[in-house]
Amino acid sequence: MLEALERRTKQFRSREELWPLRVPGAPVRLDDVLEEALGDGALAFDPRTLRSRTLLHLSWDDGGSWDAWVIALPSKAKLYCDSDDEETRVLASGGRNEGEESDRVFLQLLAESAGELFGIEMSGGAPSRVRSSITDRAFLVEFFVNLFEVIGVERSVRAAIARTPVGKGHDFQHDVEEWLELTLKP
Repeated sequence: MLEALERRTKQFRSREELWPLRVPGAPVRLDDVLEEALGDGALAFDPRTLRSRTLLHLSWDDGGSWDAWVIALPSKAKLYCDSDDEETRVLASGGRNEGEESDRVFLQLLAESAGELFGIEMSGGAPSRVRSSITDRAFLVEFFVNLFEVIGVERSVRAAIARTPVGKGHDFQHDVEEWLELTLKP
């Protein structure tokens, strides 16, 4: 399976606005790579075994969830994936020896474009629970401020923290900090 993923990543292209990441022409469905690599054995393979670590896990009260996670390939390249209740996709690859920096670049670009740069669309209200392997709270706040402003869910965040609408000049970052304090789980 890892060899099949390595072959796929060689087809990814770099784009100036995404450096140091490389992306496929469209998100790669992990199920397609499984079927290609394992044939009939694909049904017995649990793709979660490929997960090196979860960058973000978001869940909502309605039972929905979304994950951004990483596969570490033998070549030391990282594959950035996402999973929701319907499918798992490979969105990008990060360079070797980039450390945590490529993780941050991936998340930053994901938030700033609401997924568009990676061929997905992020939408919906603010999640009710968040887990992350990123321990830098300031970075997480910045990630969610950017994401929530792009997808326009400021009202949802304020409802989650029971804040009444605020006047001009109020910094949304303070709302996100309060919301993250309530929703971030270890």
